Amino acid sequence: MTIRVVLVDDQDLVRVGFRMILGAEDDITIVGEASDGEQAIDVTRRSQPDVVLMDVQMPRLDGLEATRRLGDDPGIDTRVVILTTFEQDEYVFEALRAGASGFLLKNSRPEELVHAVRVVASGDALLSPAITRRVIHDYVRRPARPKDNPALDRLTEREVEVLRLLATGKSNAELAAEMFLGEGTVKTHVSHLLSKLGLRDRVQAVVFAYESGLVERGDR
Repeated sequence: MTIRVVLVDDQDLVRVGFRMILGAEDDITIVGEASDGEQAIDVTRRSQPDVVLMDVQMPRLDGLEATRRLGDDPGIDTRVVILTTFEQDEYVFEALRAGASGFLLKNSRPEELVHAVRVVASGDALLSPAITRRVIHDYVRRPARPKDNPALDRLTEREVEVLRLLATGKSNAELAAEMFLGEGTVKTHVSHLLSKLGLRDRVQAVVFAYESGLVERGDR
């Protein structure tokens, strides 16, 4: 399967660099580019890519609002990876709530860029432990939220435990080691809890865990 990608960034050099890296892969093709959020929406509607690499700060319409509009459009089935820097902490959670499937640092190595596109195109989410820790850091400074979320009642005790650990940025392998389970069993638990909560992927699970109050301030 060929992965169709749209590049969105107001810096020409960034798009050129990404195009050269991704274009060298046999299973990835660039089907469009845009330099602002409005163009990104138009190009995405026309080309229907599997993945959009979306910058945040752009003229006319920023990447967060463009991501939100793409997610709200029933005619678009595309996953968005936000291009970010560590200086843009304030955008992280808003991007998750807008529907982004993950984050990629602009100074990532070429192999990390390729890996990110493949992971997100496969239906998984890309939320590195480093980014997750920043979401956690942001939440420990916010008021505690109530824990009475009825949606949690749909989960078994084991699934609640998996969700709590997943929200701290642990991979399936790390979850398996901590819970003394097989990695396949962990994947099954993750799949079940996502289905029960009506969530698309692990990124949305992290958002849910914090907004429901399941993960308390100071949890790691």
